[in-house]
Amino acid sequence: MARLWILRVKRSCAAVAVTAIAATGALTATAPIAHADDPATAAPVWSGLDAREYHGSIGAPGTLLAKVPLAASVTLPNAGSAYRILYATTDIHGRPAVSTGAIFLPKRPAPKAGHKVIAWAHGTTGLGDDCTPSALPRSDRDTAYLGHWLAQGYAIVATDYAGLGTPGLMSYLSSRVQAHSIVDSVKAAAHAGLPLSKTWAIVGQSQGAGAALSGARWATALSKGTGLDYRGVVATGAPANIEHIVWQAGPAFPPVVLPTGLNVYASYIWAGFADARPDLSPMSILSTEGRRVVAQARVRCYAEMRTLVDGARVSDWFTRPVTSIPGVQGALVKYMAIPYRGYDRPIFLGQGLKDMDVPAPSALSLYAQMRAAGQPVDLHVYPTQDHSGTVLASMKDSTPFLARIMR
Repeated sequence: MARLWILRVKRSCAAVAVTAIAATGALTATAPIAHADDPATAAPVWSGLDAREYHGSIGAPGTLLAKVPLAASVTLPNAGSAYRILYATTDIHGRPAVSTGAIFLPKRPAPKAGHKVIAWAHGTTGLGDDCTPSALPRSDRDTAYLGHWLAQGYAIVATDYAGLGTPGLMSYLSSRVQAHSIVDSVKAAAHAGLPLSKTWAIVGQSQGAGAALSGARWATALSKGTGLDYRGVVATGAPANIEHIVWQAGPAFPPVVLPTGLNVYASYIWAGFADARPDLSPMSILSTEGRRVVAQARVRCYAEMRTLVDGARVSDWFTRPVTSIPGVQGALVKYMAIPYRGYDRPIFLGQGLKDMDVPAPSALSLYAQMRAAGQPVDLHVYPTQDHSGTVLASMKDSTPFLARIMR
């Protein structure tokens, strides 16, 4: 299958990606969908560091602004100690911003050079501050997955992404913002007075897979001069080339009812894009229902949004085609495209063939683009796994991959 995609991409990468993803969406529109992440429903626990209304000084990207012990109710069982941090980063408009995150240390003693670091990029939880991962218990899946890396001796630095639990709206699927949030979290953690090595890698799933790949593309450049030693990336369920589907939306597309999870993602994408590009007036082409959905998407977490948009027709959210907005295609690509060239370290792509949240052609098209561009990428396909199942299934391959690149 990978060879077929490479041949097609060499002829026309964009055309193949659009056709394959659109076809997959149509074919799976009535299929059952696994939840992208098992969302927590508890009230947020801020661990004494509530930054939702932060108005203090910020400083250069990667500046550590605060560090407190993470509350026991939101830590990981395999962590020896854990902290919540606030640090400086950059928002969608290139302005100074802040993000929160968590640092988890293994139970085993640190080696002389410190624990090697995994920067964890989380999947979709929502855009509202109540959806902030470092203030909530992790899902059972993420607890097992992150616990595995802690047991391997890695420290974990887990960003929340700018705007999630901090001022502003989290720019959902924004490649640049998520890249800054990830790299700046590791830069900040290096100044936290903890036994952390300079050697680090990025691991992400779903939304976090796109974030991880974007972070990987710019990791070396964004951490230049810090002494950090970036080694590579693991990404499972990457939402690649989705921008080529988004710009086709309108009163006549999609022509079918999509799986509930895809409806949720569509609402989050438009909320984030509208916030990022108000100059294009993205809200002006929405119907009354579309405006209502996007307003809810700005504040509601994944589980609540699933209930809200279950059975909805995305086409009903629009009064005009997205392409009626001048320059929208280029703007969407700039906002959310996952880079397929320019990587300087190894890439691990994992994809389940039963994935209904991010259909397989998405990641497979990205793999083909990367191969055609001569990038250092390995593809691992899991035929029996869905979106969530791929995370744990991939550990048998990603564990030796990380061990190799982190030597």
